[in-house]
Amino acid sequence: MKEQYLGVNVSPLTYEGIIDSLRRRIERNEQSTIIAVNPEKVMTAQDDPEVKQLINEATYQIADGVGILLASKLKGGNIDSRVTGVDMMGRLLLFARDEDHPVYFYGAKRDVLDRAIEAIERDYPRIPIAGATDGYFDDEEALIQSINDSGARIIFVALGSPKQELWIKRNMHRLPNVLVFQGVGGSFDVFSGEVKRAPEAFRKVGMEWLYRLATDPSRLKRQLNLPRFLWRIIRTK
Repeated sequence: MKEQYLGVNVSPLTYEGIIDSLRRRIERNEQSTIIAVNPEKVMTAQDDPEVKQLINEATYQIADGVGILLASKLKGGNIDSRVTGVDMMGRLLLFARDEDHPVYFYGAKRDVLDRAIEAIERDYPRIPIAGATDGYFDDEEALIQSINDSGARIIFVALGSPKQELWIKRNMHRLPNVLVFQGVGGSFDVFSGEVKRAPEAFRKVGMEWLYRLATDPSRLKRQLNLPRFLWRIIRTK
């Protein structure tokens, strides 16, 4: 049963629960979409009905943000662990390698994309890579044809949110053989080494946001969405 915060759905499934569910859906030839949900997106959805619809129509809305965990605790929910976008991508890469599902990468700058794929091929040996296209390729018809011709079953779209979710919504019916779509934001930057993740100690206690703020103070305005979100949750408890 999905939980809802300020009108936005969030799935309580863990990484393992999502993979198990995806395996069953793939067996039934059903398409699935994965979108990361954090307090910033929830607050954006309050003013943008299209963003709210994009989130709520997804198959899996993963709890990518400590604020979602706190909200679940305040509301007596069952979400007790984060499911981050970049780690979900990592689990899907393992799943693709182990069960031989070809993957496609779309988005980011060409050099970042190339380095991300190089790192993925090193860390996930024998993973079937169907193809890749950078985010600056602007011929959508040719891109759709390329993906269809590639035999991809899983696609990672890194265009930033909500652009990547809009692209998925617009095109998934044109990609009948792709069964798993994940919008991954800046995950290619992480896999390529372009962006460093917070140390594991910060991630374990859900303080990755604090590390990001300390290393990039320009994020302050975005991080203010966390107290705004929690205040709204408390008021609606």
